[in-house]
Amino acid sequence: MNETMVCAVGNVATQPVYRELAAGPSARFRLAVTARYWDREKSTWTDGHTNFFTVWANRQLATNAAASLSVGDPVIVQGRLKVRTDVREGQSWTSADIDAVAIGHDLARGTSAFRRANPKSETETTSSPAQSEPAWETPVADSAGAELQQRPEPAAVT
Repeated sequence: MNETMVCAVGNVATQPVYRELAAGPSARFRLAVTARYWDREKSTWTDGHTNFFTVWANRQLATNAAASLSVGDPVIVQGRLKVRTDVREGQSWTSADIDAVAIGHDLARGTSAFRRANPKSETETTSSPAQSEPAWETPVADSAGAELQQRPEPAAVT
């Protein structure tokens, strides 16, 4: 329950790699997140340090990410941060991975056309009957039981 959830805004740095595993589909790609700051001396925005994360997606998210993402796409990734340290050939390596819960294009930097992953077939949408608007006001019978009339509900003023 005490997981570190992060939201990273950056660019897709590598083409997503998609795999069909026994546990279900899996995809991974590298995300480049570059800090930007205002340089007062130059009066311009300047790029700072770039952090790279390996983003892991599973199940339907993996399938959709592999079909939707390309190198250079601006994205927003939300997920669990996993920092790992490893010793390879006598050197210590640290990697930061994000186990993605949600991935989407950053609409502040461009447009995107959304398509549902499993669109309903034409027969499913036309065969279901149209439902009418529900009656939100409930009619109340008068004390004599004659004709039904509507009584407005009191509104709370805050």
